[in-house]
Amino acid sequence: MATSLSSHSTPLLLTISILIFSLAFPATGDDHVFGKPIDRKSLGLKEEKLSHLRFYWHDILSGRNPSAIKVVPPPRNSSTGFGFVTMIDNPLTLGPELSSKMVGKAQGFYASAAQQELGLLMVMNFAFVEGKYNGSTFTVAGRNPVFNKVREMSVIGGSGLFRLARGYVQVRTHWYDPETGDATGQYDAYVMHY
Repeated sequence: MATSLSSHSTPLLLTISILIFSLAFPATGDDHVFGKPIDRKSLGLKEEKLSHLRFYWHDILSGRNPSAIKVVPPPRNSSTGFGFVTMIDNPLTLGPELSSKMVGKAQGFYASAAQQELGLLMVMNFAFVEGKYNGSTFTVAGRNPVFNKVREMSVIGGSGLFRLARGYVQVRTHWYDPETGDATGQYDAYVMHY
């Protein structure tokens, strides 16, 4: 025997629905506000400062232990390599020689994102291991037209000493080997952080 809802049960269903809604979304004041302003000092953030860091980025595609691995090859008919993707775990050093003191790693990827020129989309976390920046990171994302003398990409965030980081990096090619594809770039980072 099938049962149907009578008009007498409608107030009961409405009451139950209101009760369930009020339990799911309690009206308890400011404790459950989606967003609200806070004092930056409550997070330990002091005066914002601008830091300039210079280091060298080593992209090693050759040898027994490359730091850059092509994970998606380009199509055969592309003169610019449009479409390739390379994952990186590149050393960052204090000087231009790979034997120079390592200050961190660039971890992320670059991809050929231009059909008419060699223009890369780069997304990297710079993870530092030296001095007061040990354990801190900042993230760079942007366009790198590699044959331009100076290229600029954005700093879009960070962690540790680089929390809430913003700024930019300028890149200059220090050395490039067309046979292997290995390269060294000079990075000048200008980073606003707390």
